This record gives sequence, C-alpha cells and structure tokens, in this order.
Amino acid sequence: MLLVVGSVGAVAQPASPAPVTPDTRLIEETVERAKSLPNLRSLIVSHNGTILTKQALGGARLDRPTNIKSASKTIMSALVGIAIERGILRGVDQPVAAILDQSIPSDTDPRVRQITIGHLLSMQAGLERTSGRNYGAWISSGNWVRDALSRPFVDEPGGRMLYSTGSTHLLSAALTRASKQSTLELARDWLGEPLEIDVAPWTRDPQGIYLGGNEMALSPRALHRFGEMYRQGGTIDGKRVVPESWIRESWTPRTSSPFTGDRYGYGWFMRDMRGHTAHYAWGFGGQMLYVIPSLGLTVTMTSDPTEPSREDNYIGQLHALVADGIVPALLPKQEDTTGSIGSGEQAPSP
Repeated sequence: MLLVVGSVGAVAQPASPAPVTPDTRLIEETVERAKSLPNLRSLIVSHNGTILTKQALGGARLDRPTNIKSASKTIMSALVGIAIERGILRGVDQPVAAILDQSIPSDTDPRVRQITIGHLLSMQAGLERTSGRNYGAWISSGNWVRDALSRPFVDEPGGRMLYSTGSTHLLSAALTRASKQSTLELARDWLGEPLEIDVAPWTRDPQGIYLGGNEMALSPRALHRFGEMYRQGGTIDGKRVVPESWIRESWTPRTSSPFTGDRYGYGWFMRDMRGHTAHYAWGFGGQMLYVIPSLGLTVTMTSDPTEPSREDNYIGQLHALVADGIVPALLPKQEDTTGSIGSGEQAPSP
C-alpha cells in the first residue's frame, strides 16, 4: 500500500505553497508526452489558479460536455456534503434505510439497515458489487435502487472496499427523496450556479432517479473548476460552495482499493506523488481530476470514454504525467527525489 504523506486534517485548507516558478521546460515536455497518448482528449494544468497549459486533443473541445464516467462519484460526494450542511441529510452516520425504506423488500438481509450514508460514500456497504461483471444485469433490472439493496452481503457494513456504482446510486436516490428535488436540480443549484458551469442531464433509472456515480457530462473546463474549488477549501471567487469540513472528511482515508492499494475517502482516491498527497477522481477510460493542495496544483484530463484505462497501463501513464512531469516542475530542485508510479493497475468499472 502506498503511504499518504502529510496531515489529512490540514489539506483542505486553502493551499499556500512556498513560492516557486514553474519549470516551463518540464511542462512543455509533459505536454508532448501527453500528445503521444492516442486516447487522451484534454489536459488542463493550473498552479495557484494560473493556467500553465490547456490542451484539446483528438478533436475534443475544452468547453464541450463529455462523459466523466465514475468521476461522477466525486461530484456525488460533494452533493452529499452540501445536503448534510443544509440539514437535508442528518450526517454520514444516518442509516440509508431511514430514507429508502419503501425500496427494501421485506425478506432482505436485516444488515441492510446498518448501512449508513458514510458506508455508501466510502464503498464499504458490504453488499455485492453492481459494478464490473454485475453492471449490465443491474442496469437491466426494473428497479435499480431495490436491486442494489437486495444484493447479498459479501462483507459486513463498514468492511472492505467493494467498488460499486449501486452504492452511489443509492446516495442519488436518498438525495432525491430527502430533498424532493432531482439530483440534476441539486447539481445545477448547488454546483452549477456558484461555479458558473453547465450541468447537462444524464442517464436516469426506470423510476426517474438520475444515475448516481456514472454518466455525468461535464466539460473539461467545468471539471477543472470543480477541482479548483476543492483546492481552495470549498470556495470559488469568494463564494462558499462546499463546507471546508466536508473536504477534510472526504480526503480522510477510510479504506483502500483492492486494485491499486491507493487510499479512498468519500469519493476521492489518494496517492503519494513525490512526497505530496494527490487527491484524485477517476472515471473509466481515464477521466481524471487531480488536486494537490500542497503544491497549489489542479490537473484535469479527459479521455476516450469507450476505451478501458487498464489497457497498456494507460492509467499508469496518466499518473506518470502528473507525478513525473507536472509535479517536478513545481518542486524546488532538492525535493525532486522519487516518483510514485504503480504498474499493472486496473481501472474502476462503472
């Protein structure tokens, strides 16, 4: 397992990294490496809010919505945090059954009533996954919420990480029922308006609930602005969007990925990159958002959403662009020590 360096409780503070002049030669070299990746569609890099490079590749546009796949889970986490602050949800320890009781069959395992909002956010519900090989059957069911809640338990609630889009879809359903507004409406009101970004409609389940944790469409610029808001402790242009305390909670490691060993909080993965903690969102095919507050760094990448990022270790190549190219460009030379690239990593399924 990769170590996470630094104090988790402090990283959500608006970053004040030591002044450094970015190494433009390293940035340019990294951009050239990025252009050699046929699946990459966009790359945006900013340092303390200043854009260092923005690239649209393969016919893509930075202002055109694209399917961010499972990076949607990171957006869902933000919506849950805002809902808790507004009193729509009681907190991460609230049992989801208190909201979704009508969708729980009478013969379901009683442990389903122990599953909390926090368990769903950290992928520790204990239920059989609806992702990977189970995804097709799940979305073919007539009721995605009921199907997810009816899955057999393969671990206890609060146990190991079981990456499952069904878990984040239950969050979307809980938000919808508790707020009496659609997840699309919440996303537009709570994120779209303050961030001044467009949130397009996306896939809904047979009951009309917007799919939680997959298929959201945001432009690379919009995704980058979301990341910049997190880098600044939940504010943008002086406006509070997400509670700073929620960012600390989201960036606190609670479990680890069985595929990569990287730590996972509430909708965010974490790994070390040259002594600095990188918090990242990850969607199928290589839809990536990296936030490294200690360096004042935000990096957005989108890729062909139809090609799995595990092929030829594509996800490792994307991590390498950040850890071996962009991060060193922002380090004082004495800090440029070791990289942090894994190999043979498996991409998350929807």
